[in-house]
Amino acid sequence: MLSGWWVPFYGLAGAVFTLPWTIKRTGPRPVAYFNLLTTVLAFGHCLLLLADSWGKPPVPFQWTWWDVLGLRFNLDLEYSALNFAAATVVTGLSLLAQIYALGYMEKDWALARFFALMGFFEGAICGLALSNSVLVSYGLLEMLTLSTYLLVGFWYAQPQVATAARDAFLTKRVGDLMLLGGLVALATFAPSLNFHDLAVWADHSTLPAYAVDLICLALIAGPTGKCAQIPLHFWLDEAMEGPNPASILRNSVVVAAGAFFLIKMQPVIAHSAIALTALIVIGSVTAIGASLVSLAQIDIKRSISHSTSAYLGLVFVAVGFQQDEVAFLFLLTHALAKALIFMSVGSVILTTNTQNLNEMGGLGKRMPATYAAFLVGSASLIATLPLGSFWSMLFGAQRLWELSTWAVWLIILVNGLTALNLSRVFALIFAGAPQVKTRRAPEVGWQMAVPIISLIILNLLLPFALWQDQILPLGRTPWFVLFALVASGAIGWGSGELILPLSKGIFRFTWPKPVLAIFDGVHDFLAYDLYIEKFYRWSIIRWISDTAQTIARLDRQWVDGLVNLVGATTLIGGESLKRSGSGRAQFYLLTMLVGMLIVVVLVAR
Repeated sequence: MLSGWWVPFYGLAGAVFTLPWTIKRTGPRPVAYFNLLTTVLAFGHCLLLLADSWGKPPVPFQWTWWDVLGLRFNLDLEYSALNFAAATVVTGLSLLAQIYALGYMEKDWALARFFALMGFFEGAICGLALSNSVLVSYGLLEMLTLSTYLLVGFWYAQPQVATAARDAFLTKRVGDLMLLGGLVALATFAPSLNFHDLAVWADHSTLPAYAVDLICLALIAGPTGKCAQIPLHFWLDEAMEGPNPASILRNSVVVAAGAFFLIKMQPVIAHSAIALTALIVIGSVTAIGASLVSLAQIDIKRSISHSTSAYLGLVFVAVGFQQDEVAFLFLLTHALAKALIFMSVGSVILTTNTQNLNEMGGLGKRMPATYAAFLVGSASLIATLPLGSFWSMLFGAQRLWELSTWAVWLIILVNGLTALNLSRVFALIFAGAPQVKTRRAPEVGWQMAVPIISLIILNLLLPFALWQDQILPLGRTPWFVLFALVASGAIGWGSGELILPLSKGIFRFTWPKPVLAIFDGVHDFLAYDLYIEKFYRWSIIRWISDTAQTIARLDRQWVDGLVNLVGATTLIGGESLKRSGSGRAQFYLLTMLVGMLIVVVLVAR
């Protein structure tokens, strides 16, 4: 178990040894295989560590890498079954995503650069899974922000991609800077930045209540940005411009990394009622808002990505009610289901060369493996008995029913809206008559089919694994809550299957946004992400831009003008004095005498 610190360095080693190939423009396959080898080693090592740590208490690991004049920095890790399970999920999904990338990016010249970034990605997330320090976690979160920027902007020659990478980076930086403020405050007042030490310190802290509230609000700001929660949510939408193999990890484990950090900080955040309320409000608004926004998207990846924000909103609500076990189960079931859905979506995009849902249709018979993957992934994401999310939502309903009944109905509502959106996407892609771009769409090759089939099996076997490890929630639940949970998914899926044909047959249009609404304003309000981005542009960004222009104008007209006036005066004076020189000594003596007399007169006064 003591060798657990190796796990993050497998991915980092793969990234480092891959970098020399990035200078070539041929994207050689051997470098991809080398990166795959390091990921296989990381996955196998995580499985061994998980088996060795199962049922045992956590074991801390600390290595001091800087100790000068009382300033000490430690690498704090924690070896536990939970941490190794998280690292196993990360390395397993990373392995499948990289195999998938062999087929998806087969003709890409920058294949070496992509695999180097994926190794960097994997190493940062694995380190975050094992971290036992706020400082170490913050550094790894910054690595994730950097790798997100580089992967989103992978095809940087396209202007839209470069803009998306910039927006994603700057949006996450807002939360990161606020988190840094909370980290500095903790380093000032707390004796240690170790998670366990912080929990003990928080129980006995003598800080004023307002200081605790401010620190806790800063601590939740970082995960708010990392988990794409309102108002820092639209970066995940923009990030869909990157390659789909990276989107698989981004929508399954990268957003979960921010939630994982939030759960570890929960013992500290629990001392601030304002911060807990903020988590519940942010999670609830995001869960409902993102679910509605997803219904209005015509881009296939953006439609699915908004449901990621919605499910992470449920995780925020669970943490706000201090139900960490519910949050962990949500993260696990969501990660496996969403990875499978994005693999299916990537196969569709690769074969049709489009992400527009209105240009698809009739792919059910032409792509059977992709068809089955989308169905299994969708069923696993909504409360379909006996698949994964049914148990996580049932567990959440059991734990939250005694604390807040409205939170249970929130879970049921999000489940129904997610089912409606997935059904809508399914009908637009796989049902109906073939369109121009889908008439000759073939099934994907083995490099992409193997990860897809593997994830189908994992999603189907997940309930049995949870049952064997006695993790399934088997407590009592009110029968009408259980019925409502199952019925919401069935009604949502059935509504999506019925509304689309009716809208085409009766109203003779194909959902321009596409959501069946009475007013075009509802279409636009949802399709343009609740106008939040436009609000930012017309408020904060416009204020900053106007202020910058005003300062630039003052600098040009007043500061530069004053400096230029001094320079011009000096130049004119110098030229005048230069021309007044006669070369006669008596004239110079007379000038000096007159000057001295003036000084004497002034002094005498």
